[in-house]
Amino acid sequence: MSEQGVAGPHEQVGCRVVNGWTVVRADDEIDIAFAPLVRAEVVRRLCQGHRHFVLDLCDTPFIDSMGLGMIVSVTKSIRSHQGSLRIACSDRRLLQVFALGGLGAVYSFHDSVEQAVAQPPGTEGLAGWPHVRP
Repeated sequence: MSEQGVAGPHEQVGCRVVNGWTVVRADDEIDIAFAPLVRAEVVRRLCQGHRHFVLDLCDTPFIDSMGLGMIVSVTKSIRSHQGSLRIACSDRRLLQVFALGGLGAVYSFHDSVEQAVAQPPGTEGLAGWPHVRP
C-alpha cells in the first residue's frame, strides 16, 4: 500500500498498512511542533477503524518530553479502541529518552518495522497498559 499521511511545513507523517498493522512513520524530530501531527495521524486512523499500530521511529533523530507525552496520549486512545501499539526504534539515544522518562519497560520495542510487523496483531492489546514488560 502506498504511504499517505499528514504533512506540516517541513515534516511528514507517513502511514501504511503491513500485515494487519498500521505503521505510522515519523521521520523528523518529535517535538512541540511535530508531535501534534503524529497524534493527528493516529487519531485519524483510529476514526477510520485502524486498531493495531506500529510507531516507526527508525528515522527519528530526536524526541523530547512533548513527544513522549504524545506517545502516552495516543497509547491511551489506542487502548480505548481495544488496540495495540509497538514501537520500531533501535537508536540507543531515543531508547534512553524512553528509559529516563520511565517508559522503557512499558512499551514493546522492536529494532525495525519489519520485526514489529512480522507477526499479525494478536490479543496482547493494551488492556493492562501500563504494565512492565519482562
